[in-house]
Order: sequence, then structure tokens, then C-alpha cells
Amino acid sequence: MESQGLSSFQSLQALSTLLSTQQGDEEEDPKNVRGCARIGPGDIGPPPKTSNEQQVSSAYIKKNSKDIWSEEEVTEGSHYDDLADPRPQPEYEIILKQNVGTEDLFLGLSGKDPSSMKCEAMMIKIKLPETKATDVVLDVKEKFLDLRTPKYKLGLHLPHPVHCREGKAQFFSDRAVLEVSLLMNRPMDFINLQ
Repeated sequence: MESQGLSSFQSLQALSTLLSTQQGDEEEDPKNVRGCARIGPGDIGPPPKTSNEQQVSSAYIKKNSKDIWSEEEVTEGSHYDDLADPRPQPEYEIILKQNVGTEDLFLGLSGKDPSSMKCEAMMIKIKLPETKATDVVLDVKEKFLDLRTPKYKLGLHLPHPVHCREGKAQFFSDRAVLEVSLLMNRPMDFINLQ
């Protein structure tokens, strides 16, 4: 029993001398700071690469050294945002649409379900009270809809990309509503619509 106590005492003593030796080395070098005080904001993340390891991805190379960002980084339609324009935004509603036949409705033969992944088009209903059809200026891009009238302004980022050349717009003057129908352009539609 005494030999076990002695060996544990010797182990503690060896550990103490080991720690005191390291502490003594640190005290000799005034630049060397202990433990946590050595860690700073620069120590977060991976260690810095040497000049031999540094490789710049072609995606991050800018064409002009004075450019702040590339054209791909700017969202479509952001140049239409005019914060100084006092015109209010009209009320609008986005409705997703499916082409459904009787075989889908009663028998479910085509495998379509009511989810938005099976929708082929979207309709945007925009309420424009006290507006004539001749006052409406509409511009549709792949991911952005821009509508201007003398009283209203709407810059709408679309929830899905659309075929901007295949859309239709109709103004109903009795209800003062503009309905814009747009065919969606999603990359996986050949899988989703089957």
C-alpha cells in the first residue's frame, strides 16, 4: 500500500516539476504569454497559408481592379429601386397555377398533386384604383417585375424565374386590376412536371 502511495506521490512530484519547468521557460521570454492570453482574433479559423499555398479561385478574380462587385452579384431589378420616389406600392397577390384536366381531377392519372412544385405558371393580380390601362408601364424580366403608373410603383422580385417573353397581361378597368400571367422557368421542371 505504501508503495502505491509513494508512486502516486512521485507521479505528482514529476508532474509538478514538468509544469514548473514549462512555466519557468515562459517567464524567461517576456514576449511569450501564457495560455488563453495568447489567443486573439487572428487565431480564429484555419492557419494562414504560405505564399506557395495561396491560390486564387477564378470565380473571385475581378475583371477590373477598381470594381467593388461583379455584375453577377447584383440582383436583377435593383437598378429600379428608387428610394426617393414617393409613389406607394399597390396591393398585389401571387397565385401559382397548374394545368389540370379531368384525368387529373377525377382519376389522378398524371401524378400531379396540389403542391407548388407541380405548378407551371403564376398569376400576379395587381390592384390599381383610379388608373387607366394606357397609364400602365410594365416591364418583366426573368426574376423581376417592374410596374409604373402615375400614382403607383411596384418593383417585385418574383418567387421563381419566368419566361419573360411568353407572359400575358390584361387590365380589367371595371375592377381596376391588372392580371399578369407568367410561365415559370425552373431548371428541374422536366422532373417535377412528370
